[in-house]
Amino acid sequence: MTARNLSLGLLGLVVLALLAAAPFYAGPYPLGLLIGILSYGVLATAWAMFSGPTRYVSLATVAFFGVGAYTVAVLGDVLPYPLILVVAAIIGALLAILVGLATLRLAGVYFVVFTFGLTELVRQLVTYYEVNVTKTLGRYVFLPLGPEHIFWQLLALGGATLVLAWWVRRSRIGLALRVIGDDPVAASHLGIDITRTKLVLFAASAVIMTLAGAIQAPRWTYIEPSIVFNPTVSFLTVIMALLGGPNRLVGPLLGAIPLFLLFEWLSANFPNHYSIILGLLFIAIVFLLPNGVLAFGEGLLNRLRGLTREVAR
Repeated sequence: MTARNLSLGLLGLVVLALLAAAPFYAGPYPLGLLIGILSYGVLATAWAMFSGPTRYVSLATVAFFGVGAYTVAVLGDVLPYPLILVVAAIIGALLAILVGLATLRLAGVYFVVFTFGLTELVRQLVTYYEVNVTKTLGRYVFLPLGPEHIFWQLLALGGATLVLAWWVRRSRIGLALRVIGDDPVAASHLGIDITRTKLVLFAASAVIMTLAGAIQAPRWTYIEPSIVFNPTVSFLTVIMALLGGPNRLVGPLLGAIPLFLLFEWLSANFPNHYSIILGLLFIAIVFLLPNGVLAFGEGLLNRLRGLTREVAR
């Protein structure tokens, strides 16, 4: 391990310790903001873990997120909470494998459209079941978990997600994903099992998204399909990951901070127009910062260093 990596690791542990103590000094509103930022940071990092190297733009984030929340709502009175999280993770993995087997052979706009359609399909199926079978639309979630418990769970999930993303970037499967993203034909000629490689990372990413939804379900007390399957969650996740840089380890997490705060401000002050502003922001990020703000900052810094050397000569 290099001195730079060791310093970054120690800095990460200090930040993690400070965040873990946040419920003891932060008020209810700041803690709520931290929960929102952590939630989107986890979702964006999980999204980038698969979509960053493969360049598959998935809009199915909220499908897994909503399934996790509904799993807690359905099983909350039946099973112990830790066991519910295990069941949610298994359901998320099985759903991802089924979806992945059907869609990961697609590419480009076809994959985007299918994942968006999957979200609507899951939402409509849950709505149909609730209305026609249980004769109700929403469900109450009464679990003895306060905001601080949800925050600590999300913090642990975020730390585990970063460690997993770090490992994937340095593993053979991460290298295989990058080769697949650059040239699928070359990857096939190199002997890489393209479908299995993509399926493993897609399922791992989906499990994290499902757990993020399951952990947050007790926070809302009452959930219904229009809340937990809101497509805005998928779009915001993509925008945050692209802003920070989907190919950077902490890029999606850093992208979640300003965009979540901006989303909160826009939804409070422009409730009827914030989606238009977010759409324009998405277009601006794609055209102006295609590799994320971190890559843009590094490029700008390198150019300034080059100019400084030329002036010094």
